[in-house]
Amino acid sequence: MFDVLTFVYDHYAAGTAYPKLGHIERQLQGVGFERTQVEAALSWLHGLDSAAHPSPLKPWLVQPDPSSVRIYPAREQAQLGSRALRFIQFLESAGALPAHMREVVIERATAAAGQPTALNDLKIIILMVYWRFGYEPDALVLDELCDDTSQRVPH
Repeated sequence: MFDVLTFVYDHYAAGTAYPKLGHIERQLQGVGFERTQVEAALSWLHGLDSAAHPSPLKPWLVQPDPSSVRIYPAREQAQLGSRALRFIQFLESAGALPAHMREVVIERATAAAGQPTALNDLKIIILMVYWRFGYEPDALVLDELCDDTSQRVPH
């Protein structure tokens, strides 16, 4: 599914409009992604759309209290894993992940298959959330999200 999401981000994020899921589906099938991957990605994107448009039934997505402290229940800790949790904390402390978007990232990460969430998969989720909310991170944060840290050489 993350290969499909990466393709969607690479091909649509540069535009100003968020395309309809039907258009994305036709494009993905035309490119040759497996039907099960496309369906999983579209379901995930539909969930992202729902989270990006809060309703009275989801008031916690609107804006968590800035003075609140986020406590991760055991289920989220297991799903996200320590590397993903540290990365989320890093982005929050850098001011690059507002609280309401953090909640969407966590919700979308727990909606994805796999446990714990791989750091590269989490980065794709964060990029997708940024894109859906129309949030453009600064160049250093974008570099951190797009950089493959496995290729880094320590000095």
